[in-house]
Amino acid sequence: MNEQELLEKEEQLRARLARIAALEAQVKAQEKAAKEREKAKKQVLLRLSPSLWNDIAAWAEDDFRSINAQIEYILTAAVRNRKKR
Repeated sequence: MNEQELLEKEEQLRARLARIAALEAQVKAQEKAAKEREKAKKQVLLRLSPSLWNDIAAWAEDDFRSINAQIEYILTAAVRNRKKR
């Protein structure tokens, strides 16, 4: 091979590498989007009595959680218990 052919081959290889890098970036972006969709949380309107709210708030404070995180913790534990039966 002469020098010109080598330069052409090198340019083709660089172009291939660029396409591969673009495809890898696209796959990573799709994977990240899929993970974000999995992480997305549903919102619900929840009405609680003031006494239950206060009890959950105190429990959340004891566990160093937000009230929302405490409610999610309680529900997760309840679902896990139900699945064990």
